[in-house]
Order: sequence, then structure tokens, then C-alpha cells
Amino acid sequence: MQKIAVVTGGGSGLGREMALALAAAGFQVTVTGRTEAKLRETAAAAEQIDAVGDAGVGEVRTAVLDVTDGPAVRDFFASLSRIDVLVNNAGTGMPAAPVEEVGEDDWRAVVDTNLTGSFLCAQAAYALMLRQDPKGGRIINNGSLSAHVPRPHAIAYTASKHAITGLTKGLELEGRPHNITAGQIDIGNAATVMTQRMEQGALQPDGSTAVEPTFDPRIVADFVARVALLPTSVAVPTLTVMAAGMPYAGRG
Repeated sequence: MQKIAVVTGGGSGLGREMALALAAAGFQVTVTGRTEAKLRETAAAAEQIDAVGDAGVGEVRTAVLDVTDGPAVRDFFASLSRIDVLVNNAGTGMPAAPVEEVGEDDWRAVVDTNLTGSFLCAQAAYALMLRQDPKGGRIINNGSLSAHVPRPHAIAYTASKHAITGLTKGLELEGRPHNITAGQIDIGNAATVMTQRMEQGALQPDGSTAVEPTFDPRIVADFVARVALLPTSVAVPTLTVMAAGMPYAGRG
């Protein structure tokens, strides 16, 4: 039986690469996001891989979904026949700002998407994993190095990603009796649109600006596919993948 995966925020960047890697591994993948055109680009990219003749490439489907919309999230997951893997990838940031200048609306937008959106999707997927036959599945949350140490002027993003760690641990604990496992992948400077500024220079804790290294996001996607293919008898609670040489151990 073909395994089914859902990747949120799958219209671009890491989400697209993750979806393509899962499809290449044989999963039937549904990518969700708020922009239909971007989702179609991901599906088209998967068709190009399939056209090359790679054996076992799975289908990529699309679904327009705002992860902060609870009823829409629940309706979407209720429409699925089953789910083997959820990749909670949808996320957002805000313009860099010191604590005293962070707007409440900006704070809520980041937390609503990164944390509440991840919870809503995980909750709905978890419920489906409980009632499907055979029951069980895997949830992979996209954390960040910011789940461990902050960047300057990024308090909303940092707080939301620290909270993802708590969400992951809670899901893993409660899922144990039900063959549901949860893990978190913490990524540092994969080369996407979001990290282009790192290559131009990023603010450091000492107030200086420094160019930071990046790496191919397909490497992250490969890790996600490898974890997704593991049996649920194997847990991967945390996985850190980062550009070698980026400021991490000494950050803050």
C-alpha cells in the first residue's frame, strides 16, 4: 500500500524540496499552502521528475489551506483516507526589530502560523492516525536553530520555534501507546529565499554584520524523506542540519 504524506507550506523553498523528496521516495504527497499557483509549481516539478523515468515516484497533489484556520484544517484532514507522515513546515517570520518595537499584530501573526498552525495540523493528523487501520504514523515538525538559540531582533520567531520543541515532545509522549511518533528537524541556513540575506550579511549578537554560509536545501529534504521511510518503531526526536561554519555554538 502506497504511503501518504502531507507537507504544509509546500509551495516553495524547503517545503517544495521536502515534497519532491518524499514523492521520489514513493509517497503520495499532498502539498498545502495559501497560494494555489505556487502549489501547482511544486506538482509540476514532481511531474518533471516522473517524466525522467525515475521508478517509484509518487503523485503530488495540491490543497489550498491556511494553517491558522482551524475549521479548514480539520475539514482538510477529515477528507483524507489516511495519513502516514505529516511534515509541519508552514511558517513565517517578521522584519527584524528589537523587543520594544515588536508590534502585537506582528507577534500574533508569527505565533499563529508557526505554533498554532503546527498544533492544529498535528492535532487533526493525530486524530486521523488514531482512527485509521492500521493506526499510527509520523509527525515531523520543522523547528530551527532558533529553537535552541536566538538571533538578535527575532524574538517572535525564536519564541515560536522554542514552543515547537514543546509541541514535538508532547506529541511524541502521547503518541507512544498509539504507534504515533513525532520528531523535529532543526535547520540552519539552508539556501532558500528566506536565507538570502545571510549571504549578504546578517546581524550578529555583538552588533556586527557577517556573511554566513548556506547549504543546498535538497540535503534537508533527503533527511526528511529518510526519516519518513523509517518504521514507526523507530523514533527520531531531534535532528539538526546546518551549514558548516555558521555561527551557532557561539551564538548569543
